[in-house]
Amino acid sequence: MSVLSKVKFTGSTGGHGILITDGATAGQVIHTPHATDTDEVWLWATNVDTTGIDLTIEFGNTTDPITQTIIPGDGLQLVIPGLATFADATVIAAFAATTSKVSVFGYVIRETA
Repeated sequence: MSVLSKVKFTGSTGGHGILITDGATAGQVIHTPHATDTDEVWLWATNVDTTGIDLTIEFGNTTDPITQTIIPGDGLQLVIPGLATFADATVIAAFAATTSKVSVFGYVIRETA
């Protein structure tokens, strides 16, 4: 039987938001999934600047990044809607076109066999 638990991002201090200070790949570490369990990632972003900022999320490599423009004044915007990372400890990292203006928030739902 599997056990599900809600876990904060490994890159977060006390579950707080993570200010994205990196402007290019390999990016700032958001979360390192568990080595043997499956982590389902839920991530939102907010932008305190006055213009939209591209936020790029990489799942361990640069070949299939997810890029989304984070609109200012729209509050938390869903970026990663529960994508699963499968027990390989692939680092999830982020960078933004303008640094220190976008913060990410979220958690993982960890499935332990």
